[in-house]
Amino acid sequence: MLAHRLALLAAIAACSPAAAQELRIGFLNTTTGPIAVVGKHMENGWKLGLASEGWTKDGDRLRNIPTRIVYADDQGKTDVGVREAERMIKENRVQIVAGVLAANVVMAVSKTVFDANVSLVATNAGPSPLAGALCNPLFVSASFMGDLNAEATGELVNRDGVKSVVLMAPNYQAGKDMVAGFKRAFKGNVAGEILFKFGEADFQADFSKVRAMAPEAVFVFAPGGMGISFVKQWASSGLRQSLKLYTLYLVDNATLPSIGEAAIGSVHTGHWNPDLDHPRNKEFIRTYVAQYGQPPSMFAAQGYDGARAIAAAVRKLDGKVDDATAFARTIRKNGLASVRGDLKYNVNGFPIQPYWKIEVVAGADGKPVKRGRDIVFERPDSLWERCPADKRS
Repeated sequence: MLAHRLALLAAIAACSPAAAQELRIGFLNTTTGPIAVVGKHMENGWKLGLASEGWTKDGDRLRNIPTRIVYADDQGKTDVGVREAERMIKENRVQIVAGVLAANVVMAVSKTVFDANVSLVATNAGPSPLAGALCNPLFVSASFMGDLNAEATGELVNRDGVKSVVLMAPNYQAGKDMVAGFKRAFKGNVAGEILFKFGEADFQADFSKVRAMAPEAVFVFAPGGMGISFVKQWASSGLRQSLKLYTLYLVDNATLPSIGEAAIGSVHTGHWNPDLDHPRNKEFIRTYVAQYGQPPSMFAAQGYDGARAIAAAVRKLDGKVDDATAFARTIRKNGLASVRGDLKYNVNGFPIQPYWKIEVVAGADGKPVKRGRDIVFERPDSLWERCPADKRS
């Protein structure tokens, strides 16, 4: 009799709707420190993406599944990121870790997440090892592979006929990836490389080195507060009048209000074109401005796309979210219904997408505004063939 009752209860549980489960997501971000300004935009986009799927608070349903979100600040530090990821996994029992702004943090966190058999959905950082030798089927990106924007900038500089460039970047994983990506594509002479400390705020000594190297242009990667300081000091140094400036992740709608007129004339590449004539892009920009009172950035677009990609996979799996590998694979197979268009995934979990030329010009009111131009290229990243065959999907 007891055995029959237990079997009946088991059968009832097996037939219960998937919505009886709980989806638990940890969102790891940088909300303090030198790059916190862009972390705020990424979180804004993430929350807006969740709201577009009907989720605004714990207990709300994401695609009919009760969902709880746990937030943490990694402070841009690897040890803090690992500690917070471990807490999310052990104490909060999250099935997905999402977010992660800094490349060095995602590299440290990824091992913790993968060892726990948890999915990792990156909404910004895309370091080169995760595209190649350290790729993993539990990983999927809603953003970009780090080297590719730098490669696109190298291609753009070639196209502009520039023959000599000084490269500048902070001395950490993402900075090294950007320098490597640029050099992979650039066909001219690298007149010098300057790796400054992460969080640098005073670039005057570096500008003196640039003058001594006498290039035709400077390529610089310096996200967040570093970029705000750099562009302002660049304009006041007088170098703007003699050298062309190509930047990466310095001038965005997250930083442009603080940089102001000093950004006019700078040239960039980007995988999100704010002028892209696509209904999802227009709707995203409209709702972001309505919610936050300012234009969105690339970081906001990636957070928005990441939240919606997770929701789409939950629906596709009918709420069966506990198989981490199947979950990440589902996002990859679905592709990314992005504000950037309909994107397909490469076998290493990174999207294949266009990279655009972006310029900062004076708007009708004289204030700086970003303008999307033409596509520099659209291709898979350069490292996917290094992804071991048994780690591809």
